[in-house]
Amino acid sequence: MGKKGKKEKKGRGAEKTAAKMEKKVSKRSRKEETFMYNELYIYSIRKDTWTKVDIPGPPPRRCAHQAVVVPQGGGQLWVFGGEFASPDGEQFYHYKDLWVLHLATKTWEQIRSTGGPSGRSGHRMVAWKRQLILFGGFHESARDYIYYSDVYTFSLDTFQWSKLSPSGPGPTPRSGCLMAVTPQGSIAIYGGYSKQRVKKDVDKGTQHSDMFLLKPAEGGEGKWAWTRINPSGVKPTARSGFSVAVAPNHQILVFGGVCDEEEEESLEGSFFSDLYIYDAAKSRWFAAQLKGPKSEKKKRRRGKAEDPEGATEQETGGSSAPEPLEVIKEVVSEDGTVVTIKQVLTPSGLGVQPSPKADDSASEASSTGQEPCPRSNAMLAVKHGLLYVYGGMFEAGDRQVTLSDLYCLDLHKMEEWKTLVEMDPKSQEWLEESDSEEDSSSDEESADGEDEDQEDSAEEGADPQHPEVARGEQFEEYLSRTEQHWLKLARSHVGPEAKEKKVLKVAQAMAKSCFDDAVQDIAQARH
Repeated sequence: MGKKGKKEKKGRGAEKTAAKMEKKVSKRSRKEETFMYNELYIYSIRKDTWTKVDIPGPPPRRCAHQAVVVPQGGGQLWVFGGEFASPDGEQFYHYKDLWVLHLATKTWEQIRSTGGPSGRSGHRMVAWKRQLILFGGFHESARDYIYYSDVYTFSLDTFQWSKLSPSGPGPTPRSGCLMAVTPQGSIAIYGGYSKQRVKKDVDKGTQHSDMFLLKPAEGGEGKWAWTRINPSGVKPTARSGFSVAVAPNHQILVFGGVCDEEEEESLEGSFFSDLYIYDAAKSRWFAAQLKGPKSEKKKRRRGKAEDPEGATEQETGGSSAPEPLEVIKEVVSEDGTVVTIKQVLTPSGLGVQPSPKADDSASEASSTGQEPCPRSNAMLAVKHGLLYVYGGMFEAGDRQVTLSDLYCLDLHKMEEWKTLVEMDPKSQEWLEESDSEEDSSSDEESADGEDEDQEDSAEEGADPQHPEVARGEQFEEYLSRTEQHWLKLARSHVGPEAKEKKVLKVAQAMAKSCFDDAVQDIAQARH
């Protein structure tokens, strides 16, 4: 067969891969599916709505990155690092790229500057004056892993990276820690997670609970010093994956997280939904306590005044502390599996919820008196004195549940959580399949194998022009550059009604097929 025939068959092979991926990859991807996004959403507080914003040329899909907003240039969102994994788990790597979203013009720009941090995930980054400061993180490969405790700064004026060498004893390598700027101009580091190999194929994880301050040191610009501190008060229990935000009074808020109990053959996590406050001015931790809705207090006072003489404490509801209430939610997956979420509400969060008045706001009307369920890796933000908690994940046995609910808490009143968006059970997808699905998938693979030769002999249609692979280009670079082409092709193959996850799987499979064929051709050409 001539070169032209080989090229046509190679091109049609990418389209054939799309059809086969719907069957062949389904078994593996359902067992251990990872789905990455590079979408941008904006939540309108006034309208209480989410809006997807499509901006050309975004960073490639990723997770475990860091994003920081600064006021320069009319507002900028800076993104560094993170990791990517293909839906079938066969492709995994860490990023070391730096991007900026110009909010005024709604344009993405990749900033190429040498001397920056190596590729990593789970690092932390904050804005300090006219710089970005990055700490820690980890890098993992198929053979090994490494945790970091290095510190880098990025100048928002010169667009240059610099590696710091702070004096004094600093934190040990870790990821997923607290990193926040204090009112005094220091940078606080607390907690986090790391692991080390104790013997062959056995790793030991550590939940850190120590705390440090990184301060500018005397003696010139660019000099910094570490100081270990031991704040008073009630600090969070050992955990990682907690979320951090800064309140209007510059207090640091810590929400949720997970504590993993590791054994050689098992890993089980305890998830949290508590809220802690660090007051840097007093160097003290506080466990946040909610007061409960005012309407409850008014009703109690009113009820007490109207109590008939001689009424017993039991008849009037009593003055003793009420018992905690256990709320049970059931999340039903698409395959009919039911996962029960048990949530214990403290007495401060209980009370009778009055009917909303006509002039009540949407957030007041949606108040449920329920706190967010325990979770890790939620998103935290503070705006107009309100603390917002979005999403996150928790585990139920061998299953992971990704959340999309949204809550807010008035930090001035500290009365109760209000539910803005409830958890949608229909949106849950489990990372596991049943035995019947495995059997069905195996049957489909056998049938697909029998039909493969027939497909080869029945190739029809013109060969579309696919983006060429540059010499020396890695697959992740090729995919990032050509993803829109493959998404368009995949949508035309699977149909407009297909789910976005399915479209992405097919698109990446087609890109990988074309990439592998091109690499093979380049290798053969060298010989």
